[in-house]
Amino acid sequence: MLVNGIWTADWHPVQAKDEKGGFVRQTSSFRNWITSDGGAGPTGEDGFAAEAGRYHLYVALICPWASRTLIARKIKGLEKVVSVSVVEPALTEQGWRFGDDPGAGRDAVNGATYLHEIYTRADPRFTGRATVPVLWDRKLGTIVNNESADIVRMFNAGFGELADETVDLCPAELAEEIDALNARIYPSLNNGVYRAGFATTQEAYEEAFAEVFAMLDELERRLADGCAFLLGDRFTEADIRLFVTLVRFDSAYYGLFKCNLRRIADYPSLSAYLARVFALPGVRETVSIDHIKRGYYSIKALNPTGIVPVGPDLPGLAPAACTARSP
Repeated sequence: MLVNGIWTADWHPVQAKDEKGGFVRQTSSFRNWITSDGGAGPTGEDGFAAEAGRYHLYVALICPWASRTLIARKIKGLEKVVSVSVVEPALTEQGWRFGDDPGAGRDAVNGATYLHEIYTRADPRFTGRATVPVLWDRKLGTIVNNESADIVRMFNAGFGELADETVDLCPAELAEEIDALNARIYPSLNNGVYRAGFATTQEAYEEAFAEVFAMLDELERRLADGCAFLLGDRFTEADIRLFVTLVRFDSAYYGLFKCNLRRIADYPSLSAYLARVFALPGVRETVSIDHIKRGYYSIKALNPTGIVPVGPDLPGLAPAACTARSP
C-alpha cells in the first residue's frame, strides 16, 4: 500500500480486520462528482463539469466494482465520451499493473506502470490502497472519484445530453426501493463473498458464509415470480450490482473464496436471470471470464501455486473478447 505517497509493502488482500477477524473494506478516498453544470453533487467539490473527452476510467476486468462502472458506461452510451484503460488481470506485488496482456493495455493518459502511480499523481502524500475503478480528470490532472457506486450514478445522471437519456438506471419512482435493496445485498452478498474469502477466523468465515447463501436463497425466491429483473421488467442499477457478483460466483467465489454450499448454476431462477442480463446489449463486452479467473487465482495469499482452474463451464455465458478498452 501507499504511505505518504511511497509504496511500502507488497500487495495483500486483507485490508483491515474487525475484532472477530473479519475482513473490513477500505473506504473510498476521492468522492467528487461530475455534473452537467459542474456543481458539487452529493459530496466533494465543484468544478467537474460534464465534457466529452475530459474524463478517463481505469478498471480491472476481474473486479466487480470496476465492472459496475463499465456496464453503466456501455448502457448509457458513454463509450465515446469517457475513455477507458484496463489493467492486467494478475495482481502483482505492487498491485494493479498496466501492460500488454490480452484484453488489457498501457496507460495512454498518464504513462503509469502501476495504478498506484495514478493515486500519487492526484495526491503526492496519499496513504491507502490503490483500488479500481478510478475516474480521472484529464483537465485538472486529478482523480474525480474512486467509489463505484458514485461513478455508476454519475454515468447515469451526470452527463446530461452526452449520454443516452432514454435510459435511466435509477428512476425517481424506484430510487427508494433501489437504495433499500442495494443496502441489503451489498453487505451480505456483494461484499459477503469477500468477507468469507478473506476471513482470518472460522467464526468470521462461517458468519459471512451463512449471509451469502441466505441472500442467494432470498434472491432465488424473488426472481421465481417470473419478473425479468429485480424490480420487475425494468433493468436498474440494482441489477448491475447483483450481476457483477453472480457472474464471478461459480468461477471464483465458489472455490477460491470457499463459498461452496451451492453454485449459481444450482439456482434455476438466478441462472436464468444471469443469462438474461448477460444477453443485454453491451453487457457481454464488459465480461472476461479469462481475466476473472486469472485475476482471482493470482492472489498468492489464497492460491500460492498460481494454478488457474480450467472450469467451470458457465451455461449461457459464452466467452467473448472484451472490447471495453478505448483510446
